[in-house]
Amino acid sequence: MRTLGYIFAGLLLGITMFKSEAASWFRIFEMFQFKAFHMYGIIGTAVVLGVIIVQLIKRRHIKSVSGKNIEFQPKNMSIPRYLIGGIIFGLGWGLAGACPGPMFTLVGAGFPSLIIVILFAVIGTFIYGLIKDKLPH
Repeated sequence: MRTLGYIFAGLLLGITMFKSEAASWFRIFEMFQFKAFHMYGIIGTAVVLGVIIVQLIKRRHIKSVSGKNIEFQPKNMSIPRYLIGGIIFGLGWGLAGACPGPMFTLVGAGFPSLIIVILFAVIGTFIYGLIKDKLPH
């Protein structure tokens, strides 16, 4: 039953991303050229909603689906960590034309060539796991 909930949430997210054109390569291209506000509006809305939801969880002590307390671990503030990671993520996003969420959305929408991108994203994640202890964190 719980798995069905996750599948439904994933389907809802995928449909929302596809209908809002967040998975559109052309919208992403417009964003990188600073020609349209569309993607910045979607990203900004997600950030604002994330801040509001985290504050609600913290202040009202909302528990997880399994009944456990939700704890937020403080992040290690390090400029190289976010700068290098952000550049690598942005380059991958620019090369592939989609970040991880839209990759799966596009496969579900009938663009099977994105399976290649997902495969290499998984390989990249695996390589990161192998060398992460040698990177600045």
